Amino acid sequence: ITIGRYIEADSPLHRADARSKIITAIIYSASVFALNSPVSLAVLTAITAASVVISKTGVLTILKGLRPLRWFILFTVVITIFTTPGNTLWQWSIFHITDAGLISAARLAIKLILLVAGTSLMTLTTPPIDLTDGFARLLKPLKLIKVPVDDIAMMISITLRFIPMLADEAEKIIKAQKSRGASFDAGGLKKVKAVIPLTVPLFISVLRRSEELALAMDSRCYGKGCRRPRKKTRFHNIDVFMLIVTPTICVFLGIFEIIS
Repeated sequence: ITIGRYIEADSPLHRADARSKIITAIIYSASVFALNSPVSLAVLTAITAASVVISKTGVLTILKGLRPLRWFILFTVVITIFTTPGNTLWQWSIFHITDAGLISAARLAIKLILLVAGTSLMTLTTPPIDLTDGFARLLKPLKLIKVPVDDIAMMISITLRFIPMLADEAEKIIKAQKSRGASFDAGGLKKVKAVIPLTVPLFISVLRRSEELALAMDSRCYGKGCRRPRKKTRFHNIDVFMLIVTPTICVFLGIFEIIS
């Protein structure tokens, strides 16, 4: 799982400010959901591919991040194919495939892949502590209405950090259970029974890590007084480029779809 992981490298995206990457990721995700034309999706795909190359995180890393979601993507695509009305291309009993269903399924699959890839790039190129500071600074105006901005930012950062951590822990437990003769490849009820030896130790591990994190935060007096950013940051040329070019491209693509 790539969401929540950080890969250290020397690239323009790594040097960019966390705030600009968060804003760009939000605009990018909204554009992926809103835009539907083949031209728009092709442009977003090109932008994503260029960002992966610039980030130096590796194409294989992004592709591996899609692997845990392959069954969800496949299920969503299949449901879209068989439930979208249109000109029938194939039919058997109550099942039918339409031209509109195939187009909608392909569009949906591309959107899900782009969404995961774009979100992964934000976390792969940003340390968790920088993400926390970025969220806190972006939400700072909400402090005027007594919103606990620092706590919200910390919860978001911890959630992103725990996703890959729990995935690694589950993988270790699976390997340990397989070395003791457990089988996770069986189907039916046997597969359900095989999940129980995985769920219990994983749940215990979550509780243990949560307790350790709570004790670490208490020992550092978290919540006592006002929390300040770890370091002072400022926008660079790459940040200005991201905050100007990305919204501009998305706006032009939206205007293009409206006109066409």
